[in-house]
Amino acid sequence: MQGNFVYIPGEDPATGELVTLGELQHDYLADSFVLVRYAEPRICAIRPEFYKVVSRRQVTGFLTGTVTGPASFRPCISREAYLAAVARLKDHIQQGDIYEVNYCVRFTANPAAVQPLALFRELCTVSKAPYRMLAKLGDEYILCASPELFLSKSGGRLRTKPIKGTISRGADAPDDALRKTELSVSHKDRTENVMAVDVARNDLSRVATRGSVAVEKLCQIETFATVHQMVSTVTCTLRDKTSFSDILEATFPMASMTGAPKRKAMELAGIHECFDRGPYSGTMGIIDRNGDFELPVLIRSLFYNTKLSELWFATGGAITHLSQPQEEYEECLLKARTMLNAANGTIGHPGA
Repeated sequence: MQGNFVYIPGEDPATGELVTLGELQHDYLADSFVLVRYAEPRICAIRPEFYKVVSRRQVTGFLTGTVTGPASFRPCISREAYLAAVARLKDHIQQGDIYEVNYCVRFTANPAAVQPLALFRELCTVSKAPYRMLAKLGDEYILCASPELFLSKSGGRLRTKPIKGTISRGADAPDDALRKTELSVSHKDRTENVMAVDVARNDLSRVATRGSVAVEKLCQIETFATVHQMVSTVTCTLRDKTSFSDILEATFPMASMTGAPKRKAMELAGIHECFDRGPYSGTMGIIDRNGDFELPVLIRSLFYNTKLSELWFATGGAITHLSQPQEEYEECLLKARTMLNAANGTIGHPGA
């Protein structure tokens, strides 16, 4: 799969050089690695970073070492403060400021001594996610095992697969099937998903030929190692001469990690979240020589700073008028299991 790659400039197995956006022409984007972060989350500003790829290698076959630990992760906000923040966001929904907002929490272990390549191997083993990516940029490692596709381009076709709606796996096969059915008929989760689909349709329409935006799949259930999730697929045919930058400007940040309307939702998330997202909930991937690309969402990811000995991840969920704050908090903890299991980690109290 195109999304599975390692990018470590200046080290085996890959080398590369930084290339700024201003130096890139449309056809020069080919065979480049791109990371897109939030520059100004309150106003949806983006900061794309392009790197010219000299070589790359699949993620299997070279990852060695053992993960050291255990790591104790501290949430950036207490449970009580989280519940209060969700209540305030629901007030904004009640007042008509927004319909939905993606609200996230960061968990940090510092100091944390880990072997990044071994940790990445464990993350891939635990999650069995379809999009597995490792990048080293200076002192920063990004270890991603994401279930969600932000964008893929194949020829003149563009595709996005927003995820909204999560439930844990069952204890046995009958229980697992029951929980899968429970998610598929959940009014709350379908409402979240349809809102994200509407935002995605609007985003794609900005670069699509007239009448080509289509919802190919709506609220389908996909199964992963620790959770079932509700996934939709939206596609379009691109207009002629649509550049990579045009596509990014029209669609980033992605619908599933923002809310509706997107700009106001991000403004409120930026006010109430206790951290700057940075690369989390951004995207990264490889643009091939023919201009096609696959860009997963940077969720279910670990971020490690070797200079600071800091390891962190973040989780979140969609807040709507149907949300129950305690259930949203438990969903954050459910999504944290993958990263905790990979890092042999536990969650401590804020400030502990």
